[in-house]
Amino acid sequence: MLYRSLADAAIAIHVLFILFVVFGGLTVFRWPRMAWVHVPTFLWGGGIAILGWICPLTYLENYLRMKGAGEGYETSFVEHYLLPMIYPELIFPGGFPRWGFVALGIAVLAVNGAIYWCAWKRPRRRDRGPPAGG
Repeated sequence: MLYRSLADAAIAIHVLFILFVVFGGLTVFRWPRMAWVHVPTFLWGGGIAILGWICPLTYLENYLRMKGAGEGYETSFVEHYLLPMIYPELIFPGGFPRWGFVALGIAVLAVNGAIYWCAWKRPRRRDRGPPAGG
């Protein structure tokens, strides 16, 4: 039971990580220093998709599943959980194509690059204290 709960926690962390990779760039508009955390994250997320690597969180989840007498899986987290929901077998009968992962990785890099470009070009608001006369 413990291992299953830990594997489920690994899934939750993985989902949160993916959401941060995709949408975390938007946080820099409010908290510019978040870029120090997000830039390596989205580079990792995009790179892992382009290069066809499997995230270490997938290995952790599989390890915990097997320790809890469950079954692991040999594909990536995205292939195992997300793609069947987004792209059913009817669309890609032989499985999601490799070029699809490359396209997803490039999209992650391009979208986040555009977000950072907009954040960098945005006029900076200077904090000069409270308005005069108040």
